[in-house]
Amino acid sequence: MTLSEKDKAFIWHPFTQIKPDNAPICIEKAQGATLFATGGKTYIDGISSWWVNLHGHAHPYIAAAIAQQAMCLEQVIFAGFTHAPAIDLAGLLLEHLPTPFSKVFYSDNGSTAVEVGLKMALQYWHNQGITHKIKIISFENAYHGDTFGAMSVSGRSAFNAPFNPLLFDVFALPIPTDANFQAIKAQFQSLLEEDAVAAFLFEPLVQGAAGMQMYKAAHLDELVGMAQKKQVICIADEVMTGFGRTGKLFAMDYLTHKPDIICLSKGITGGFMPLGVTVCAQKIYETFISDDVRKTFFHGHSYTANPLACAAAKASFELLLREDCQKAIERIGNQHARFAATIKNHPFVKGVRQTGTILAIELNTAESSYFNTIKDTFYAFCLEKGVLLRPLGNVIYIMPPYCLTDNELAFIYEVIFQFIFNCK
Repeated sequence: MTLSEKDKAFIWHPFTQIKPDNAPICIEKAQGATLFATGGKTYIDGISSWWVNLHGHAHPYIAAAIAQQAMCLEQVIFAGFTHAPAIDLAGLLLEHLPTPFSKVFYSDNGSTAVEVGLKMALQYWHNQGITHKIKIISFENAYHGDTFGAMSVSGRSAFNAPFNPLLFDVFALPIPTDANFQAIKAQFQSLLEEDAVAAFLFEPLVQGAAGMQMYKAAHLDELVGMAQKKQVICIADEVMTGFGRTGKLFAMDYLTHKPDIICLSKGITGGFMPLGVTVCAQKIYETFISDDVRKTFFHGHSYTANPLACAAAKASFELLLREDCQKAIERIGNQHARFAATIKNHPFVKGVRQTGTILAIELNTAESSYFNTIKDTFYAFCLEKGVLLRPLGNVIYIMPPYCLTDNELAFIYEVIFQFIFNCK
């Protein structure tokens, strides 16, 4: 059997309808921003392989950190034990997070990082004997993951429709705009006055899976400030926006009012290893300190704080903090802005949105949804040209690794322009 035949026989792929007989592309190796497929075809990875490869593929600095750690300690139970990679990574993260954050809790992916944040916030109130604060405020069309708690606080859609009867209800508000902000503030304040809200959860500045919907930091900042006046726990889901994607280390760096909990994953290890992190303020941690064992945070994973993943994350963060990487982030943002200006007035372009290294182009189609078939046409067109871009319905986006060169970025822009021009 060929690899393709074995894949069809053995594997169930994510976010993929299994009826069409479309064989997945087999990648043999990758380097930098380039994927090398069986048969010799190459692809420029314009989406950092689902937003995780910050520094490109097979980066030697991260690979070396993992290899060195693997010869020392690959895994140990994290209940009652600890190790240097977890301690060093936590210290590095806290060094670059604002003062309210004090404790790092490890998990294994973005969905569980959000689950942990929700459970921390709810048990924060429960441990104080306040049992009526159980409601969550989130934004409409949000995406926070595929586990049950994360689905509950996400927008109701075809993705979670089979499970809707089992999901808990939340207060969902539209993302703020200049036009609706006063109305949203009034509704937000009304919800806060009910005194049943435990937490306010949000994707700061950019709603990723919703189609890279972007909104102003000033609006979010005001909402966070309002929530914190009522002692509501504010949770920033930075699984996608963290580690430089918005132009700063974290999207919350654009805010004056900092959240109480931040959820991190995706780019944290530079794409090498699965890892989730939830960081909380000291006031939350202190409510779990008790002689009563029932106030323990009963949450964990077999691979919590895996030493290899922690070593990879520390190496990736060290690369991120280097001057050359920060300049690359700025360079990509500037290139995006220039390209956006050249296409924003095209009749087939409904709108262009940009925050840092994230560029989104909404095509002017009759249907605006994830299931718009133009995504399949565009996806195939890009693959034929040797570019990996995975549109969200009629929204094309680029979220490249920071190692992407100007020439590679220019080629991606050219492929997008060709598609838009041919669709005029």
